[in-house]
Amino acid sequence: MMFLQIPRAVLSLCAFSLLLVSQTLYAQDYQKNRVIILTDIEADPDDSQSLVRLFLYANQIDIQGIIATTSCWHTSEVNPASIHKIIDAYGEIRPNLLKHEAGFPDTQTLSTMVKEGLPRYGMEGVGDGMDSEGSDWIIKILEQEDDRPLWISTWGGANTLAQALYKIRKIKTEAEVKKYVSKLRVYTISDQDDSGIWIRNNFPDLFYIVSPGDDYGSATWTGINSYVQGIDNTTISNRWIAQNIQQNHGPLGAAYPDVAWGVEGDTPAFLSLIPNGLNEPEHPEWGGWGGRYELYHPDFSKTKEGGSIVTIAPETRAIWTNAIDRYTPYLPNDYGRSVKPDSVTFSDDKVTLWRWRDDFQNDFAARMDWCFMSYEAANHPPVPVLTHPERITVKSGAGFTLDAFDTTDPDGDSFSFLWYHYPEAGTYKKPIEVNGAENVHLAYFTAPKVDQQETAHFIVKVTDRGEPQLSRYKRVIVTILPE
Repeated sequence: MMFLQIPRAVLSLCAFSLLLVSQTLYAQDYQKNRVIILTDIEADPDDSQSLVRLFLYANQIDIQGIIATTSCWHTSEVNPASIHKIIDAYGEIRPNLLKHEAGFPDTQTLSTMVKEGLPRYGMEGVGDGMDSEGSDWIIKILEQEDDRPLWISTWGGANTLAQALYKIRKIKTEAEVKKYVSKLRVYTISDQDDSGIWIRNNFPDLFYIVSPGDDYGSATWTGINSYVQGIDNTTISNRWIAQNIQQNHGPLGAAYPDVAWGVEGDTPAFLSLIPNGLNEPEHPEWGGWGGRYELYHPDFSKTKEGGSIVTIAPETRAIWTNAIDRYTPYLPNDYGRSVKPDSVTFSDDKVTLWRWRDDFQNDFAARMDWCFMSYEAANHPPVPVLTHPERITVKSGAGFTLDAFDTTDPDGDSFSFLWYHYPEAGTYKKPIEVNGAENVHLAYFTAPKVDQQETAHFIVKVTDRGEPQLSRYKRVIVTILPE
């Protein structure tokens, strides 16, 4: 038998061409989310941790500002130099990231976006004469001709945003204020100064995700680092972090500090901006890597004091805030069908976030590998492809089929499927079970009997068998019509 020996240069060129094609096809599926980061970096090492992760997705998220701010833990100084230090580390590994995906911005571009808020706490830094380069930068970005929403990912205090809104209301017309507010999407990691409640009270139409107050134990975002009894918590362990992020992964990994209070408490504020087939940031009620949130007016009497200096006050409006999922994990099965449901079901607001934790931690680890590995040596996520639209309509009581037959993997890895109904994401809240196997590309369901139009969300999770294992999703929204 004769073997044709193909030169390595030709193989590399073919691999690069396939990479460009796959990236072009994938880029058509989503529009990059714009984001400005507000960070009280140096108040806690977790801001630096979150920046390391953020820059690994800088080609998929449109970073338009990184502003050093204060918070209740960091009241009188800001530290932009710490942001630049991580950008410099990113710059060293950027050439290798570009071997895996296109579009990673250069360090000069990122550095020009680093700004300072006032080194004042909360509302002490809001009002006449309190403008900063950070607040002016937010206004400048809002004034750009760009129809995309502008996310303000708030890892510390919100007073730089508050000052921008204060100035907008002072110098702009009522119509302009309404326009700019309508563009904003805010996700704050609880309230870390007293300007958050001021913003919500003064701009009642502003899209605002928050677990209000300073009681972190009651906040959804803590699902990223909560130790959960009854599951495997390995991917937030210090040993896992050292092995997969910090050591032998280049200068960006080396810039990832040890955990002091909680690992990456700020990361949920941008996780749902990552395009993965599940995340729909305009719909927090649908659930995603950053958690699930519902729009309602929370009961102030249930807001607990958390022990910081933040002033707690009643909410005067509806906000996007804590929601509850009931979640039964699937476990590997040694014989027969490859998965089986766990015997334990979990239910609370943090479940809405940690249910995806192993997936986004493995994704982080894979991108850290991109910092030094060749394309051929590293793992890349599968590409789920449906054989039908992502929205379908069925009649009450009718059977229907969902299919991801055309799914592929860029590395040629084998992959597994997992189909399930996500009851909390739709209007029909009762579980709809798969008729038969949930771990094949083709899943059969029977629409429930309904008396009014309902929606039901179905997720297919596709997981490859590379190292680390990577998952991507497709969400199918089924409208069920009454007979």
